[in-house]
Order: sequence, then structure tokens, then C-alpha cells
Amino acid sequence: MSQQSAEPDPNRWRVLPVCLAVGFITTLDVSIVNVALPSIESSLDAGPTELQLVVAGYTLAFGLALVPAGRLGDAGARRSLFIAGLVGFALMSLACGLAPTDTWLGVARLLQGVSAGILNPQVVGLIQQLFSGFERGRAFGMFGATIGVSTALGPLLGGLIIAAAGSAAGWRWVFLVNIPVVAVLLPFAWRLVPGPPPRAPGGGRRRRLDLVGLGLLGAATLGVMMPFVTTTGQGDDASRWWWLVAAAAAGLAAVLWERRYQRRTGEAVLDPQVVGLGSFRNGALLGLAYFAGFTGIFLVVTLYLQDELGYTPLQAGLVGTPFAVASGVSAWFSGRWVARWGRQLVVGGVLLVLVGVVAADAVVRLLGDDPGAVGPALAGALLIAGAGSGTVIAPNQTLTLSEVPVSRAGVAGSMLQLGQRIGSAVGISVVLSVYYGGLASGDSAAHATGRALLVTITLVALALVVGLVDLRSRRAEDRGAGRADA
Repeated sequence: MSQQSAEPDPNRWRVLPVCLAVGFITTLDVSIVNVALPSIESSLDAGPTELQLVVAGYTLAFGLALVPAGRLGDAGARRSLFIAGLVGFALMSLACGLAPTDTWLGVARLLQGVSAGILNPQVVGLIQQLFSGFERGRAFGMFGATIGVSTALGPLLGGLIIAAAGSAAGWRWVFLVNIPVVAVLLPFAWRLVPGPPPRAPGGGRRRRLDLVGLGLLGAATLGVMMPFVTTTGQGDDASRWWWLVAAAAAGLAAVLWERRYQRRTGEAVLDPQVVGLGSFRNGALLGLAYFAGFTGIFLVVTLYLQDELGYTPLQAGLVGTPFAVASGVSAWFSGRWVARWGRQLVVGGVLLVLVGVVAADAVVRLLGDDPGAVGPALAGALLIAGAGSGTVIAPNQTLTLSEVPVSRAGVAGSMLQLGQRIGSAVGISVVLSVYYGGLASGDSAAHATGRALLVTITLVALALVVGLVDLRSRRAEDRGAGRADA
């Protein structure tokens, strides 16, 4: 009997809250530090490069760890990696909170990102493993709501912590708050997360680990992300773009190696059972473009409100709260709607996000000189975007992984999340470059923010185009299948 047809795990609905909590804290740490950057800068005398490492280093390490961790999880180490990742995340959060220098903090953030990258493929793999059919759509709907809400709530929670602990020490508690959360989660994870299924008699050898393929894919990922995570947004060092040449070389070598390894063993990391699926390829591309636009919104809005309009971290965080609320509500229902509407639901959600970001751009350009009016108006625009976002992330994940075999769930989920992390790194870099470049050229803060928001509009529009192309191809396939049946 296959995993798909076996009796469902009776603990699956108790494992899910643990998975959701892990997804929440690891995603939260992408955005919660945004409001803490001014405090870190003054407390540790950190420069732009060090601050960029604090923000983007986490994303870089997160992305690099995803595929190896997903492959190891699929090979039977999911429970062990889940526990180890939780412990590592807590220890590195402690190291961040106690950091005496900006260098210490940067290194700790890299290692914290590695821990997050180890954890997240196990979360996706567990959902794919423990749930099927309608239940899987509901579970991924909850997961998507968690991701969307945590991203949007990061600035608000960071602002609350800094307001409570003070600007001098508050940034430390932004990291230290993870420790009691992990302390609560760890015993539940130890008890509930299932180990590898027992091997049937005569079930064959254990799956091999393609170390060369993992290394080449990691090198290609590093080359793609480095030019974007090493920019401070203020000026440009042309030499960093050579990383993309290295990425292309590593990527070509990875493809050639994987083809050879697949012919020889049938166990390549870039599994043709996964990358050969149109639903997976199109969904991963949509996720990359969407996260490139989605993540940059909060960074540029937070910078504008705090640095230029004098908002406190808490006030800046409150502006994003409507996005979080609307995203959570719509994501909750999207788990039920995705089975009926499919890719149409995702396309409609991206379109609504696009409307919200265009509205935010208009608010900044028209009301940019009025601090009292900008905040509420931006909150309204982000409410619209949040309602759309909740019907994008989880449904896209459900549809993208819908045809992936359960035995490949971890590596497929990690490849999907890798695209999201690369998209986030690219989006943040371009948005920062446009924002600071505008200020350096003498633009007003409102005009520079508007130009940066145009970048997010373009990237979200690109995601919409990908979704429309996929929707059209799906309809063509359905018509072809209908004629064949007739």
C-alpha cells in the first residue's frame, strides 16, 4: 500500500500546529528585524554593509540550506532534522541577542538562517506526507496564512518589543523572544513528529545522497543570491555581478551532472519526476516573481515611515497590520476554495495584490508630505493587498505540489521555497537600490519611495503574467483531454 492510500496518521492535526509555529517564527525573522535596524546601527556602530548582512545574510543562508535539508528529509532524516533545526534556531537566536559586535551578529544571523533552512523543508514535507486530498488543501491553507501573517506582522511585533524594552536593548529581545517559543515547541516536536516509516522487507536499498549535485546546486544558488544580498542599496560595485557568471557556470555543471547521475542511479536532486511537471515549474516561477515583489513592500514602507516621516517602530508596524489581518482571513478560506477554483484563485489574488500596491504608490505620491494622512491611507491600500495575498501563497503551494510524489515532497518543497528566498533577495536588493539611489540623486523621500514601489508593481505584474500563462495552458490541456475522451 502506498503512502497516499495508507491510513492517515492519527496525530496529523496535532503535528500541524507545531509545523505552523515553526513556519511562523522562521518567516517572522525575515521581517521583524526591519524596524530594529536603526537601533542596531546605533548600539553596535554598524555600517550599511553590516546592516545588509543582518537582513540579507539570513535569507542567503536560509536559501542555501533548503535543498540539502529537503533531500536529507526525504531520505528518512525528517524527524532528526526537525529537532536539530529547532535547537540550532534557538541557540543562534541567543547568539544574536547577546551579540557584542556587528560582526558577531552577522555571523549569528547566517547560522540562524541555516537553521531556518533546515527546518522549513521538513514542515512542507510533513504536511505533504501526513495529509492528502481536501485535508492537504486545508493544511496548506493554514500554512500559507501563517507565512503571510508572520511576514506582515514582523514589523509590528518588532515595534512592540522595542517599545517595551527600549531602543537600546529592544533589538536584542527581537531575537531572544524566539527562545521561549522554541522551549515550548521542542517537547511537542519530540513527542509528535513521526520518524521515518519502517522499511518493508525486500524494500530495496536506501536512497543515495547526491553530494556532487547538492554542491553544484548550492554553488549556483550562492552565485545567484550574492550580488543581491551584498548590496547596501547606496551605490554599486560592478565586480559583484561576476557572481552571476559563476552561478551560470555552476548551474550548467549541475544540469549536466544531474542528467548523468539520473541515468546512472535514478536519484538525482533535480528529479525529473519533479522538475518535469508543468504545474511545479509554473508554480515555482510564479512564487519567485511574487515574493520578489511582495517582500520589498514592507521594507521600503518601513524605511520611508521611520526614516523620513518620523514614525516610531511601533507606529510603522501598525501600518502593516491590516495586511496581516486580511491575509490571514483570506488564506484561511483559500484552503477550502483552492480545490474548486484552482489556478484562477491564485491569479485573482495576484491581481488584487497588484491593485493594492498601485494604490500604495498613489498614496505616497499624492500624500507623501502629510505624515498624518499617509499612515492610514497606506494601511487601507495594504488591506487590499493583504486580502489578495492570502489567496496566493498557500493555494500556489498546494497547486504547485499537487502532482509531486510524497517520496519527493521534501526536496520539491525546498526547491519551491528556494525560489521564494531568491525572489525575496532580488526584490529587497532592487527596491533598496532604487530607494537610496533616488535619495542620492536629490529626489524627495516620497518620490524615491514611489519609484521603489514601481519595482514591486512590476514584479507582482510579472507574477500575474506567469499565472495567466499557466491558467491558459491548463485550460488548453483540459480541452484536449475532453476531445480525447469524446
